[in-house]
Amino acid sequence: MKKNKKKNIALLITIVFLLLALFDGWPYGFFTLLRFVVFALTTYVAWLAYEAKQEKWIWIFGFLAVVFNPFIPLYFGRDFWVVVDLIVTAFLIISIFVFKLPKKNERDRSVFPN
Repeated sequence: MKKNKKKNIALLITIVFLLLALFDGWPYGFFTLLRFVVFALTTYVAWLAYEAKQEKWIWIFGFLAVVFNPFIPLYFGRDFWVVVDLIVTAFLIISIFVFKLPKKNERDRSVFPN
C-alpha cells in the first residue's frame, strides 16, 4: 500500500474518532481510547512526514500527538474539548488534501540537506 494511502487511512480513522467524541453519553473509557488512537495515529503521520523530510508537518502532527497523549493528559472541560475536536477535525480533513507525501524520486528535493 502506498504511503499516501496509509496516511489518509490513519487520518480518516482519527477524524471518525474525533467526530464520535462530539456526541454525549460516552463512558470515560471511550475518551481514554480516543486519546490512544489520536496519539498513535498522529505520531504515525508525524513519522511519515519525518521520513519524507517535511519539517512543518512533523511539528504539526507532533504537536497534535502531545495534545492528545494518554500518558500525561491535558485536563480541560468538555466544552473546551468539543472546540479542540472540531478544530483538529477540520485541520485533518484539510491535511488529507494538502499534505502529500512525495514519491521516492521527489524526496531528493526535500527541505533537509543530506
